[in-house]
Amino acid sequence: MKMRDVYIIGVGMTNYYKKSPLPGADLGRQAVFNAVRDAGISPQQVQSIYVGEMSGLSGSICFGQRVACTLGMGGVPMMNVESACSSGALAVNLAVKDVANGLTDISMAVGVQNISATRTAGTAFSPDANDPEGVQGITMPGIYAMRAKRYMHDFGATPEDLALVAVKNRRHAMNNPRSQFHDPLTVEQVVNARSISDPLTLLMSCPNVDGGAAVIVATKEKAMQLGSTLVRFLVSEVTSGIFSNGFRDMTSMEITVRGAKEAYEIAGLGPEDIDMVECHDAFAINEHLYTEAMGFCGHGEAVEFIRSGGNDYGGKVVFSPRGGLLSCGHPTGCSGAAQIVEATWQLRNEAGAMQVPDCKVAMTHVTGGGIYGLDNAVCTIHILSR
Repeated sequence: MKMRDVYIIGVGMTNYYKKSPLPGADLGRQAVFNAVRDAGISPQQVQSIYVGEMSGLSGSICFGQRVACTLGMGGVPMMNVESACSSGALAVNLAVKDVANGLTDISMAVGVQNISATRTAGTAFSPDANDPEGVQGITMPGIYAMRAKRYMHDFGATPEDLALVAVKNRRHAMNNPRSQFHDPLTVEQVVNARSISDPLTLLMSCPNVDGGAAVIVATKEKAMQLGSTLVRFLVSEVTSGIFSNGFRDMTSMEITVRGAKEAYEIAGLGPEDIDMVECHDAFAINEHLYTEAMGFCGHGEAVEFIRSGGNDYGGKVVFSPRGGLLSCGHPTGCSGAAQIVEATWQLRNEAGAMQVPDCKVAMTHVTGGGIYGLDNAVCTIHILSR
């Protein structure tokens, strides 16, 4: 069976909050309302819904059903999706598959997180309570601090090199009204901030926030009927981590290497064709690691690539034009969907002061969780074009 092309017809987001004044379901409803209004359709036209939320941290069961119940969407096939930080992106992947396979003509994905409802500030995520490394006390900041230490040892990066990513992303965030932070940063401020897990400081680490995002996808025929600016999915790719108890190079993000390779092959494109990237920059070292893993430079070459501005406006590709997780904030289960919202605005030329000039192809990348042996549990990559 020939797969159908899939297009985005509507996107919507909420503001991000350090502590949301609304319950998680209301954040989802706001995002859905904004996306439906953007698409110019009624909620009743949506034929399937996928809602991504991490680990039940918004404090509700059957979360997606609660999001949709007051929007006139009762009775619609609806599934709740959990894949850690990749939950929202995986929800988009499932909605895309429904339309591509002819199961629906219009489907919707929602990513939501109200992390402040159940989680104490200052506590660090671990891969899993029963993970062999989690049992020994490993946390996500600890994992990425180890990666940073090894990367610095192997390739000559310095704390100042890590800080360049945080400074660049904050500069981008200053143009984003939805960003959590807008004050400029200096390299010195970032390096001298409170230590989280050496060499990572507070300003090299993303803040967890609350928020929601929604993406409505449809066939080309529906998109054209609605007069939508055509934004097409070239790739919606999900890759899972591989268990290992042997040696692994922790400076090589294997799951992202595999996912990006598959995504480029499916799209018939290469890194040189990508205009902007939203990557999973939960920590400053991540941009070095993912720049290499996605093929924008060779292994160990991100230090010079970033020093020379290759990841910024006027460089080879713009990373995190909205400010990334580092300055925008990271509402875990929402982030993957939010990246696609931002990429859509870029491709529609609706990104305002954040606009990447002549943006034709955008890539979003988000990982989730961990598998024993330092691989991520899941990686979701989307490539979009206009």
